[in-house]
Amino acid sequence: MTDTVVRVALGERSYPIHIGAGLMERGALFAPHLASRRAAIVTNETVAPLYGAQLEDTLRAAGAEPFTVVLPDGESFKTLDSLNRVFDALLAANADRATVIVALGGGVVGDIAGFAAATFQRGVPYVQVPTTLLAQVDSSVGGKTAVNHPLGKNMIGAFHQPRAVIADTRTLRSLPARELGAGLAEVVKHGVIRDAAFFEWIEREALSLRRADDAALAHAIRRSCEIKAQVVAADERESGERALLNFGHTFGHAIESGLGYGEWLHGEAVAAGMVLAARYSVRRANLPAPVAERIATVLERLELPVKAPRMTSQRWLEFMARDKKNRGGHITLILLEALGRAVIAKDASARDLEEFLASVES
Repeated sequence: MTDTVVRVALGERSYPIHIGAGLMERGALFAPHLASRRAAIVTNETVAPLYGAQLEDTLRAAGAEPFTVVLPDGESFKTLDSLNRVFDALLAANADRATVIVALGGGVVGDIAGFAAATFQRGVPYVQVPTTLLAQVDSSVGGKTAVNHPLGKNMIGAFHQPRAVIADTRTLRSLPARELGAGLAEVVKHGVIRDAAFFEWIEREALSLRRADDAALAHAIRRSCEIKAQVVAADERESGERALLNFGHTFGHAIESGLGYGEWLHGEAVAAGMVLAARYSVRRANLPAPVAERIATVLERLELPVKAPRMTSQRWLEFMARDKKNRGGHITLILLEALGRAVIAKDASARDLEEFLASVES
């Protein structure tokens, strides 16, 4: 079995992203990251029956003594209560600072496990084993960890880089179509903000991607990881350029918070959010209108929502005002000047946004 390796270059915190089929069976990929014989697998009730035993066997073969923490499944459980369940299990097992946490699941599991690793005994190592497309192309890479608060998504968290990301593409075969689509939204985002040629490839291969063609997905994962690794290496803690990865997310997070976590999948909210951000870019960043419509069209071809749910403009602004990119009471948005070229707009006018959102409502 071979794998593609993309490296996240962060000096002493650098790590590999391994991408390929059957990687969860390869103990040699895990062995270098097992600082002690203890390994805590954090997963959820959906993924555990599919891959939990397999990963336990692999870790044993690599010389570890694994134990598993199973959380409820879903964005609505990305909470401090779930985080505390991980802490309870670690303490009950007498875990120490050399215990490695292994996140087995999608973005919610990865974020909770990573946040637990960042904070348990002031920091322990962890490895990401993402099992959804969204996690493989985006959330498992870059060291952002968090849980949600009722008033805002990902408001409680920390930066904590994994020791490795091991993306076994075979896990995508068990992925529901809706979850696959959610991941494709983040694939589109990477092309939109950084690589026009990649976006054009997505346009051509939309049907293959939606059908979960192995070769198409492998290319999408590799190129997305390359783009994200480049951005993270340039700006690990989101003081500047890394904010570009949040294109569509200010609107998308408002959708998730406004509707209630889990009503829309994260990628679905980001898809509708990207359409809003692109159309607002026509208004504010001189993006040609046909480019905004190309983005909406490819998202529709990938069977993703392009129309946001109805919320009043005041409701939109209530949630957008809590976005983590904001500074000094001003809403920060990621806009497009051209396909493949995103910019940070730090002074979005609340009045202008309200007018724009009111036009969306009508």
